[in-house]
Amino acid sequence: MIKYLIIPLSDNAVSFCHYNARKGSSATIETETLRKALIWAMKENLSVQFLYPSEGVGKNIELIINTIDHTDIVPADCRDNNRLKGADIVVFNTWDGIETFGFRPDQSYIIRTTTEILINHRDGIQALLKKVNRLNIVVTDVPNFNPELHNGYQEFLESLIPTIVEEYSSGHMVQLNLLTDRIMLTGMNNCNAGNESLTLAPDGNFYTCPAFYFDGFPAVGTTEQGPDIKNPQLYRLSHAPICRICDAYQCKRCVWHNQQLTFEVNTPGKQQCVMAHIERNASRKLLEALRKAMPGFMSETIIQEIKYLDPFDNIKI
Repeated sequence: MIKYLIIPLSDNAVSFCHYNARKGSSATIETETLRKALIWAMKENLSVQFLYPSEGVGKNIELIINTIDHTDIVPADCRDNNRLKGADIVVFNTWDGIETFGFRPDQSYIIRTTTEILINHRDGIQALLKKVNRLNIVVTDVPNFNPELHNGYQEFLESLIPTIVEEYSSGHMVQLNLLTDRIMLTGMNNCNAGNESLTLAPDGNFYTCPAFYFDGFPAVGTTEQGPDIKNPQLYRLSHAPICRICDAYQCKRCVWHNQQLTFEVNTPGKQQCVMAHIERNASRKLLEALRKAMPGFMSETIIQEIKYLDPFDNIKI
């Protein structure tokens, strides 16, 4: 059941996930298209999320946006200071300016980065965890996650554990998607594009998610006719035979990456699985460290020790 409508307001609107916005194009959504989309969203009782470009949007677009409750996702380099200050989520596409940025507890933050660069910014992430309440790290090169990066990624995650334990012990319950989400979840909490969320792109058509629009995939409907997703069951966890029995609950289970790596939206590639299980295992160590520092913490939560990183490796033939 669709619950969320994501609307990139232009072709260069900020990405909040694995995909990249369209370079060299600044095409903006038309006001009439936006109006129709919001009417449809209100009829369907959907939560709306707007993705903004760095240069902001015009007054006509602003007026339409303000007719509905919504979430603002804004790039950190947004030139509209009022929009940046009022954003619900702020996205960093580079590491530039992070050290001097005015972080606030009422905003959530996303850092989009490659794996190798992330590993080299351990100290920066440790410092940031002391300043924010919610931080999401989005790795933008998942298809390139090869065995040479496995140990480095594991060591990076484990290096953050003392900082998180220190913050929790002081009463600052900081959230980091790669580590703390898994210890709080009791079931899969994935992207769910195509099942719980849809995208209305600047061209006026519906897409499974922004990544499918920017990657040139066919639309799945129009504002006049509504969305029409073929084989919608394939976007549901119940029809993902590997994921539905997995306990890496924090995994994005990105259907775009699935399509890229396996040509099936319900089947993850090895890279995505291995990365998610490294995170899961580091979360297990975090939970153990938190219980030593705070006896009884999340006593009902159990993360079993496993001997594999890729579920396929655990299949007996």
